[in-house]
Amino acid sequence: MLDIAPLWPLRYRTTSLGEVISPPYDVIDPELRKRLGERHPHNVVHIDLPEGEGDAKYQRAKELFEAWQHEGVLVRQERPAFWRYSQTFTPPGGGQRITRRGFFAAVRAVPFSDRAVLPHERTLDGPKLDRIRLTRATRAALSPQFMLYSDPGSTLDPLLDAGGPVTELVTDDGIEHRLSPVEDPEAIWTIRESLRAGTLLIADGHHRYETAVAISAEFEAQARAGGLAPSERAEHRFTFAFLANGDDPGLVVFPTHRLVHSLGQFDWDALLSRAGEVFSVSAHTGSIESLLARLAEQKGPAVAAVAAGGRAALLVLRPEARLAEHPVLSHRPEVLRATDVVLLHDGILEHILGISPDAQAKKTNLRYLQEPRAGLEALDRGQGQVLFLMNATDVATVRRVAEAGEVMPQKSTFFYPKVPTGLFFHTLYAERSIP
Repeated sequence: MLDIAPLWPLRYRTTSLGEVISPPYDVIDPELRKRLGERHPHNVVHIDLPEGEGDAKYQRAKELFEAWQHEGVLVRQERPAFWRYSQTFTPPGGGQRITRRGFFAAVRAVPFSDRAVLPHERTLDGPKLDRIRLTRATRAALSPQFMLYSDPGSTLDPLLDAGGPVTELVTDDGIEHRLSPVEDPEAIWTIRESLRAGTLLIADGHHRYETAVAISAEFEAQARAGGLAPSERAEHRFTFAFLANGDDPGLVVFPTHRLVHSLGQFDWDALLSRAGEVFSVSAHTGSIESLLARLAEQKGPAVAAVAAGGRAALLVLRPEARLAEHPVLSHRPEVLRATDVVLLHDGILEHILGISPDAQAKKTNLRYLQEPRAGLEALDRGQGQVLFLMNATDVATVRRVAEAGEVMPQKSTFFYPKVPTGLFFHTLYAERSIP
C-alpha cells in the first residue's frame, strides 16, 4: 500500500534560492559544475557533486552539510507540510509556454516487489553506488525523485492550491518556479488517503529511489544493532519526491533521439532492406521538420532514420508483422514489443546493426539527443552513421508497461524540465520521525 507523508525537511534560509539550487547531479557536466560552484559558496553542488577523489569527496560532502546546518545556512522547517510546486517553461525547440504542477512529499521507500512504487526503466550499478556512498555520508536524501500519481479528475488540486505564502523565482534557463506549503492537517490527511490505494510511477530518479531503499535497510540494521527500535514513521524509512498528476495535460513527455556511431561497418540500403521485414519503409526527401511531422502523424509504432547525404526514411510497423516469431522481439512480452523504443532497440539496434543490450546500456555506439539538429550536425561532421528520430512515449504506455512488471530501455522518456536539487533536504535519522 502506498504511504506518503508531509515533509519536515531542512531548507536554505536564504531567499535567493536561484543562487544555491542546481539541476540534478546526472545532467551536470564539468563546465556547469564549475560555474555553479563559483556562483555561491553554498550552492548545493558542493555537497551533491563534491570535489575530491574516492572516499575523500564523500567525507567533504558530510563535513560541508554538517557545517551548513551548524552555521544556520540550512534550517529545519518549522512545521511538516506538503509543498505545492509548479514550473512554467518553454518546450525544447520552442513553442507555447507550459506549466507543470505537482507537490513535494515524503514517500515510504519500499522495494519494487511491493508494487507501491513502479519503475519503468533499467538502471546501472555505477550511479547507484555513488549515490549510496553520498547518502551514507550525509545521512540525507539531497535530490528528489520525480513520480507520477493518477488523478483523472484532478480532485486533489483544490487542496494543493489552498496553500500558504508563495515563493517565486526564475532560473537561468527561463523557467519560472512557484512553491507554497500545504500545512492544513485535514488537507494533508485527505491527500494521503486519496493516494493510499494507488501506485506511484517513477518518471525520473530511478537510481535515487533504489538508493533510498538500500539505505533504508542499511540504517534500519544499524539502528537495531545499536539497541534502537525505530518507529514506523522514522525518517530513514522515507525518501522524498516531486509528485505530479500523470493525467494532467500540463504533464508533457518529450522524445529522446538516438545517434548511432562507431560501428565497424554501416550500409544504409542494407538497413532499410532488413527493416522492411517488420516495417513499411518509405523514403523521405523533405526537411527534418517535415519528417518529424510525418512521424508525429503515425497512429502506431514508428521511427524515422536519417543518414548523411540527405538520406532519410520513415519506418512504420507493418500491421501484419509477426513479432511473436521475430528472432529478438519474440523474447519480449507483448506489452513491450509494440512500443517504439523496444522496436528500435531490439528490432533494429540489436537485430540489424548488431549493437548488443550490454553495448546499448554502456552507450558504446549510442548518443542520446533531445535536439534533432544536434544529430544532423554530428552526421555532417562524420561523427555518426545513422540518426533515429523518435516520438515521445506517452505516460499511459509507460504506466501500462510498469504495471505489467516490465521495464523499458534507458532514455525511453524525457520529462522536461528537470526538478532542481536544493529546494529541500530530507534527513534520514532512525531516531527522528515524521508525522
